Amino acid sequence: MKKIMIMMAIIAIAGTKLTFAQSKTDAAFNQLLTAYYDVKNALATDKKDVAAEKVKVLSAKVDAIPHKDLPATQHTLWMEQAKMIKAKATELAAGKDIKMQRKSFEGISSAMIKTVRNIRFNNSPVYIQHCPMAKASWLNEKESIENPYYGSMMFDCGDVSETIKSK
Repeated sequence: MKKIMIMMAIIAIAGTKLTFAQSKTDAAFNQLLTAYYDVKNALATDKKDVAAEKVKVLSAKVDAIPHKDLPATQHTLWMEQAKMIKAKATELAAGKDIKMQRKSFEGISSAMIKTVRNIRFNNSPVYIQHCPMAKASWLNEKESIENPYYGSMMFDCGDVSETIKSK
């Protein structure tokens, strides 16, 4: 009986540790998502200088992900996407004009969409939106369209192509 109690205690502790690790990882991913939205919102409102600053925060949030806690397949996917996000974030920060920044944002968006679809960490709905003119997609925290690829020229151009429900 005593052995059973000890085994149950060990299982409970192990489960708690895993849950804590998952919640820490999920929290870090949600902070990354918020930083992504800040860049998207800056581009959607034609603020290239704000986008250049906000993308530095995004890059720091990529580094802050405790990825070692992820299951193997998710870890491999994250390492690939993180590399893409970092490279495109560096490009966006150095972008001399908003058109170049928006092109870099396309790569960030592609990697973020793959990440959200496969790691399912979001604590609120995420809307994948698509602009047929830009032939590109992005993530939005709102269902209403806020196009980061054309900004004020075509702010509400696009549609919701997918909704990823909260975890």
